[in-house]
Amino acid sequence: MVDLKVLNAVLEQLEQERGVPREKMLEAIGMSLATAYKKEYGKRGQIIRAKFDLNSGKTEFEQVKVVVEKDKVIMREESEIAEIKGKKEPFSHKFGSKDTDIEEMEGEMVYFNPEHHILLDDAKKIKKGIAAGDEMIFPLEAKEDFSRIAAQTAKQVIIQKLREAEKVSVLGEYGKKEGEIVTGSVQRMERGNIFIDMGRATAILPYEEQIPGEKYKQGERVRAYLYKVEETPKGIFLKLSRSHPKFLEELFKIEAPEIANGTVVMKAIAREAGSRSKVAVESSDAHIDPVGSLVGQRGVRVATVMSELGGEKIDIIEWSADQKRFIEDALSPAKVLNIETNDLEKKATVEVAPDQQSLAIGKGGQNVRLAAKLTGWKIDIKSTAAPVVEEKVEE
Repeated sequence: MVDLKVLNAVLEQLEQERGVPREKMLEAIGMSLATAYKKEYGKRGQIIRAKFDLNSGKTEFEQVKVVVEKDKVIMREESEIAEIKGKKEPFSHKFGSKDTDIEEMEGEMVYFNPEHHILLDDAKKIKKGIAAGDEMIFPLEAKEDFSRIAAQTAKQVIIQKLREAEKVSVLGEYGKKEGEIVTGSVQRMERGNIFIDMGRATAILPYEEQIPGEKYKQGERVRAYLYKVEETPKGIFLKLSRSHPKFLEELFKIEAPEIANGTVVMKAIAREAGSRSKVAVESSDAHIDPVGSLVGQRGVRVATVMSELGGEKIDIIEWSADQKRFIEDALSPAKVLNIETNDLEKKATVEVAPDQQSLAIGKGGQNVRLAAKLTGWKIDIKSTAAPVVEEKVEE
């Protein structure tokens, strides 16, 4: 006898902690009992369904037969039917039931199975208005003395159904969060990859998506950008990144309402995670300063984002449709004397004063490299006292 109090508690726990709807679990229980019944007492070709009453603990079993027209099926001799009934191999039809096993057809015709089908003329004697392709339900005798094998089969079906329901639930929850910042705790570290416990799913922060130099401890809370929700045979895998340019944008959305409501838009981002980034912003409202929106009063907004990124420096410039002006601003903090552009090759030659050349190029060429990535132009830096230094856009 089923302990209904315990069962209700389990269903409630699964619903609250794992997001599996109670209806799905009751459906799984019904399917498992029908599978067990069919395995133990069923005949070849039968479609059996079970309805489990959570209030009484009783189960009603029913057999489903599909209504067919006599001229659409191949009738067998009585000796053949008797032979079919004695076999345990699965048999089915083509009339759209999910409970069927294997179709047995000859061309477009289906062999009639009295355990699976009912002729239209016979069905009309029982129920008026019924048509070919409809289903007829016949009650079956309740059986509670399932064998150990049948019980095991029922358990396996429940587990499988639970996994499927949980998979759909997790996919629905995190599928909506793709492209957002999520938070979890460090579960373990393997070969440089960090596995993050998200509660109902496990996320991975690959080595190449981490900010260089950052160290993590087990149990530590981590914020990252959810850039991919992947469905695999083993379950749902969430792929995170802290080096993705979009992580920077999402952090500013949290800090700057103007970014969140779309008044200020990030037109371009060039990032070398953990070191330095350049961001080009534009405002759709002439009364709102796009750069000031990201910087905040006394630089508090940009400082908060920089802190989350381990002190990464962030240059914020105003985007411009005037490419010369955009390139000039992208090379900030260096001061530009003159810019010559080649629109065909999308190449810009920038002239700076001798004392500004190293600033324009940056340490290890970082400033001009990020400027080229931000603008999409190849940039040559030259001064009257030094040779040309070229930086190409990364392909």
